[in-house]
Amino acid sequence: MKKVIVVLAAIVLMAGSAYASEWNFYGSARVTTFWTNTDESGPDGDTQYSEGLQSNARIGANVKVSDELVGRFEYGASGGNANIRLLYGEWDFGAGKLLVGQDYGPLTWIWSNQVYGDDNDLLRHGSLYSHRHPQIRLTFGGFKIAFINPDDTVNNDGAAFGGTTQVVMPAIELSYALDLDVIKLDFGAGYSTFEATIGGDEEDIDTYVLALGARFDKAGFFMKGNVYYGENVGNLLWVSVDGTTAPDDGFAEYAGGEFLDNECLGFMLVAGYKINDMFTVEAGYGFTQTELDDNDDDESATYYINTTINLAPGVFVVPEVGFFDGKESGDTEVFYYGMKWQINF
Repeated sequence: MKKVIVVLAAIVLMAGSAYASEWNFYGSARVTTFWTNTDESGPDGDTQYSEGLQSNARIGANVKVSDELVGRFEYGASGGNANIRLLYGEWDFGAGKLLVGQDYGPLTWIWSNQVYGDDNDLLRHGSLYSHRHPQIRLTFGGFKIAFINPDDTVNNDGAAFGGTTQVVMPAIELSYALDLDVIKLDFGAGYSTFEATIGGDEEDIDTYVLALGARFDKAGFFMKGNVYYGENVGNLLWVSVDGTTAPDDGFAEYAGGEFLDNECLGFMLVAGYKINDMFTVEAGYGFTQTELDDNDDDESATYYINTTINLAPGVFVVPEVGFFDGKESGDTEVFYYGMKWQINF
């Protein structure tokens, strides 16, 4: 009997909490159908067709407890399995806002609509994308600063690092958005550090990035672009320079008995025109380059053009054609064409 009472009490408490909050659920089903032709330092590859549920298909909810307290959760479909994309609460304390939980870092400017690669959005190829982190974040108007657990990866392309690392302070990301009506300017910066040790070699791996972005939107025509520069940027941003969509570049390297810092540069530019409520066309270009302590650099470029076709509210398709151009020996070149299908509900 006591167990029944406890269960009933818990249900009453949950129902009361749900009633007191406003829950606005949402979902987004996304499927890609693409043909790709991949070359890798050799003869032309075969054209392959693929169809699948995108890893960023999602379901979630925005929750409002009061004017001062809100929250959000969102699950994705990475690898066909549910995974937490977002889970946070945010408190408006008057002078600013405090966020606790997992959200996008301040160094995340998703301005491209490239759909190949599960909405690649040039995120690894010139766009500023620090991805989703557990974080403590403060917002004051257009200014954001977040404290995040550092990424202590050493070596590019997933190569194993046989040493140890020690983290003694959080990574810091900050951004500032300046709205000038037709034109919006964005400024970003980030820093992290950790200690890496292998054998008798010990080194502080410092990462920094500085970024500038601009957006223009008028009479249906839009342009968006950003540029960033830094050192060992892979520990803060997604970076790829080998013609793939794997964000496994831009890290410091341990080679030849010494640690090598990785100088990084990236930029992107997109432009488009909203013809009417049904059709929007967009073209984009992204570029990344890395260089290990004045050694030979490595770079890649990405191009695409697409059209968003709205069939009904929340229902649209995006046919796209594009090219990933890994420029160094052993890199990958991918020509692709196809379509994303999406229904938001």
